[in-house]
Amino acid sequence: MWTTRAETPTDVAAVRAVNAAAFPTEEEADLVDSLRADPAAWIDGLSTVSADGTGAVVGHALLSRCHVDGAPALALAPCAVLPEQQGRGAGSAAIRAGLDAARDRGENLVIVLGHADYYPRFGFTPASGFGVRAPFEAPDEAFLALALDTSRPTPTGLVRYPAAFGV
Repeated sequence: MWTTRAETPTDVAAVRAVNAAAFPTEEEADLVDSLRADPAAWIDGLSTVSADGTGAVVGHALLSRCHVDGAPALALAPCAVLPEQQGRGAGSAAIRAGLDAARDRGENLVIVLGHADYYPRFGFTPASGFGVRAPFEAPDEAFLALALDTSRPTPTGLVRYPAAFGV
């Protein structure tokens, strides 16, 4: 039902609108804009949109560069869907497409702070099991990690997010 693809320059306004509509404030929309402007954080091809049958962007998932004790990793945030499309798979489609694109690029460790009932469907488990710690207080069941290639080692230690995250 949803098509997915990497964000293009013509999607910037639609991505902002999706993030602004999905959250109570525009903080997440501002976060995406700040990450897009940070060449150390932004990775072309890892901002994924889901579109409806008309091609209109209805969902978005962003993977940006973070580090775990100096080793590269990815942060999944934000993920957003237009309120009228929530619960219909548009967010899951964007996340799966983003994770597939990251895997195709040779990325491995992905970190997310999110709902413990949602992210395990993609394979996320508590980051503590990877020896990965958040730079802030977070419940173990909500600070999650995923190895995209379980045959490769993953870094351990403290996550350092891009400055745009403010942590």
